[in-house]
Amino acid sequence: MALERTLSIIKPDATRRNLTGKIAAKFEDAGLRIVASKRIQMTPAQAGVFYEVHKERPFYGELCEFMASGPVVVQVLEGEGAIAKNREVMGATNPKDAAPGTVRADFAESVGENSVHGSDAPETAAVEIAFFFSGLELVG
Repeated sequence: MALERTLSIIKPDATRRNLTGKIAAKFEDAGLRIVASKRIQMTPAQAGVFYEVHKERPFYGELCEFMASGPVVVQVLEGEGAIAKNREVMGATNPKDAAPGTVRADFAESVGENSVHGSDAPETAAVEIAFFFSGLELVG
């Protein structure tokens, strides 16, 4: 497997409940390195641009509103097969379907407030990382 980087977002439902450290520990325990991290507050417009791929989906407006409802922690994770590993650690989108011990099984409140976001492919990861971080901020 190749060394990869992927974007991870700890969403407002999780930061509101002070779960940032517990979630980050799950990624690190799985062998992923956090090579960039910052806590930010997205505006609805910024969330709209970030999630533009979902613009035609019925949940788009609610998603953007939710992502701007409180602070998020954006991070870049690095490791062998980081994209697949991150998605494995996150668990299924619906917390009821998530495997025990995954972030969503342990912390998600619902399908919509599911605590984390992760890139789904190398091309997506590159675009998503560049949305939040400059090259100078990636220190791995």
